[in-house]
Amino acid sequence: NGLEKINFMNDPSIWPGLFVFFHVWKGLGYGSVVYLAAITGIDQEICEAAQIDGAGILQRIFKIIIPLLKPTIVVLLLLHLGNIIKGDFGMFYNLTGNNALLYDVSDIIDTFVYRSMIQTQNFGMSAAAGLYQSVMGFAIIMVSNTVIRKLQPDYSLF
Repeated sequence: NGLEKINFMNDPSIWPGLFVFFHVWKGLGYGSVVYLAAITGIDQEICEAAQIDGAGILQRIFKIIIPLLKPTIVVLLLLHLGNIIKGDFGMFYNLTGNNALLYDVSDIIDTFVYRSMIQTQNFGMSAAAGLYQSVMGFAIIMVSNTVIRKLQPDYSLF
């Protein structure tokens, strides 16, 4: 109908945006539940008092709700920072499979290790890569927690 067909599996330039979209889509439900639970834990009398004092909805959001959500935001940020070094093997592999044309944009440590393990049967390398990911994730969490503890001691994990 006048539109040119897009061959997704042969065009690597499309995939970075698609990976971001699918990752956000995948985590949207869980994030919504966590933040809605935190919002329902906020004392409604505070919002009602602000409304009686003349605060509009945006003022209540930015002056009451978001500051009260800061501990939840910080804890979730710290927990997600540990996953920066770890890729989402399931998403990357299920979306692109073993398509060699997309290795430049879709290859992460996990998919590389999986392909290497299947092709070379080198299980030592996969164990070393897993250890590397775990140690780096732990280091990122520890450094981030130390920074948060210095800025806001009440918001740190430990």
